[in-house]
Amino acid sequence: MSIVKVIEVIAWSEKGFDEAAQNAVTEASKSIRNIHSIYIKEMKAHVKDSKITSYGVNAQISFELDALSADQA
Repeated sequence: MSIVKVIEVIAWSEKGFDEAAQNAVTEASKSIRNIHSIYIKEMKAHVKDSKITSYGVNAQISFELDALSADQA
């Protein structure tokens, strides 16, 4: 049986929502293995002088926990 854990991550980009989502996965993968999916809960953008200046996502990242071997249990 495998166990999946979900963490919530906030990430930004100056280029677009796709890059903001990729930034979330890239940063999470620096300390987490076995990432399986990302669910975008919320999208938002900052505006200045009637122009979007940055894009943000609030995302849930799902990853599978490593199974303990018989020696570790």
